[in-house]
This record gives sequence, structure tokens and C-alpha cells, in this order.
Amino acid sequence: MIHNPNNIRTAGKPLEEASKVMIMVHGRGGSARDILSLSNYVEDKDFAFIAPEAQNNTWYPHSFLRPLSENEPYLSSALEVLASLRGRLQADFNFKLPQIYWLGFSQGACLMLEFVARNATEYGGIFGLSGGLIGPADTVRNYERSFERTPIFLGCSDTDMHVPKERVLESENVFKQMGAEVTAKLYPNFPHSINEDELKIVNLLIAGS
Repeated sequence: MIHNPNNIRTAGKPLEEASKVMIMVHGRGGSARDILSLSNYVEDKDFAFIAPEAQNNTWYPHSFLRPLSENEPYLSSALEVLASLRGRLQADFNFKLPQIYWLGFSQGACLMLEFVARNATEYGGIFGLSGGLIGPADTVRNYERSFERTPIFLGCSDTDMHVPKERVLESENVFKQMGAEVTAKLYPNFPHSINEDELKIVNLLIAGS
């Protein structure tokens, strides 16, 4: 395995004591510690936060818009890390799927969104910041399961140099067709980063879930 599923960091409540857990997935060149810093902005204090870290801080080598085969075997290894983490939260800490939340930024958002699409079920909430589903424009998206009204938020700049707004809107449509309650927001001329409004929406959706 390229990525080590045991290379993880945690924040917030201890996993044994928390009633909710958020899996946070860092972007290209980022780290588990970086993405966990966002936990400081989550107002709900019942959360444990857990973040895996990619080998060499990158989940896969090329743009998420390239053919899937070009990002293998890194992409499959990265998806396996998320599957392993989800499984351990269920088996070792007894979290039910609706108690599990997902947040990713940039490459981490793309990876996380692709994972939840392939493993759709009722989660607590899914927050993809500056990301979209993986693959070229002609990718056939035959995801089979339903999100059962899981709240999903997609936030991105409308001029992001890494993430075309068309992919954000396509992802929104796919998730809606899969039974999610989707909020998508494009921010005019915003840089490739996370803004206060996105964090406010994350907190609103958590409070409503």
C-alpha cells in the first residue's frame, strides 16, 4: 500500500467519548495537522476529528480531471485509506454511519467526494471545499447507492485554477440524483482557499443535522 492508513492525527474530543466524528482530508502538499486546524472553527463540541496523511503529502500525482488510470495506483490506495478509516471508526469506536461526517479541501475534497459517491449512505454531513468528483469530463458516473438526504455542501471559487466550476456543478447534480440535500456555492473571483462563509455554512448544516 502506498499510503499508510495508520498515519493519522486526531483533535477534538477523544474518539471514545465523542458522539460524532469528522474525517478531514488534506489537500496536495498539505498535512493532517493542517486540515485539523479547521476543527477550531467547528462550533459543535461533541466532535472527534481524525485526519489521515498522504505519503509525501500528496494523494495522487496528477490533476483530478485526468483519466483515472493516470493517477493509479495512488488513487486506489488513497481510497483504501478512507475505507479503512471508516471501518475502524465503526468497528473499534462504534460510530454509526449517520454519526460520521466528512470534510476535505482541494485534492482532499476530490478524493473524499469520490469516496463517498462510491460508498453512498446516510452520513452526518459531507463538506467538499474546492473540489469535485474525480475523472475527465466524459466519465460515466454509475454510483449505485443513495445518500438518504445527507446534507452535502460544495463550496468553490468560480475562477479556481484547479477546480473548474463546471465540475462543481456536475458534482452537485450527481449528488442530488443520489438523494442528497445539496448546497453548492460559487464565490466570485475568490482564491483557491477556504473562506468564512464556507465555515459558517458547515456549522449551519451540522447544527441542522
